[in-house]
Amino acid sequence: MYSIRKQKELKMPWNKGKLIGQKMPLNPQEIWAIRIQLQNEGRRRDLALFNLAIDSKLRASDLLNICVSDVARNGQVHSRAMISQRKTRQPVRFEITKRTRISIEQWIEAAKLETSSYLFPSRQHASPHLSTRQYSRIVESWVRGVGLDPKAYGTHSMRRTKATLIYRRTKNLRAVQLLLGHSKLDSTVRYLGIEIDDALEISEQTDV
Repeated sequence: MYSIRKQKELKMPWNKGKLIGQKMPLNPQEIWAIRIQLQNEGRRRDLALFNLAIDSKLRASDLLNICVSDVARNGQVHSRAMISQRKTRQPVRFEITKRTRISIEQWIEAAKLETSSYLFPSRQHASPHLSTRQYSRIVESWVRGVGLDPKAYGTHSMRRTKATLIYRRTKNLRAVQLLLGHSKLDSTVRYLGIEIDDALEISEQTDV
């Protein structure tokens, strides 16, 4: 009986009991609050991870699987990069802003990472790079550190943040689809939850 119960515990998903669903994107003020906190605390890895997560708009598994060679050469980080998505097997390109490039270069130098190294290696022997569970805990520490509710935010918040901001500023749904690597436009619509947002915006502008 004990062994069966123990096996069930081992198979229990790490996110059991956590709030599951669409996670909120960060707004510009929250982005800067997290950046400033990480800078002030000298957390170079976390700053590079946070900045790249926002810029790349990648799923957690793709972000954590990035190697130094995917984004940098001879110590200099590229302004753009391309990776193959593990979920869809389709390539997706993303920009790496100057701020993000500087933080990654500082992290590579501080951690003495080789070209073949994972950009965010794990200290645990079970995985050569940060696991999605570790990443989830790191994101939780970021949002909690600036006074946000960790139940409302998660790793997908990092993926949604810049995509949401781009859509709100441009209304260019096709561009957002390409940046997220979605094969269908409907997926992007559902992902951003823009139908209800747009409907409310129109309603707010209509005075009767």
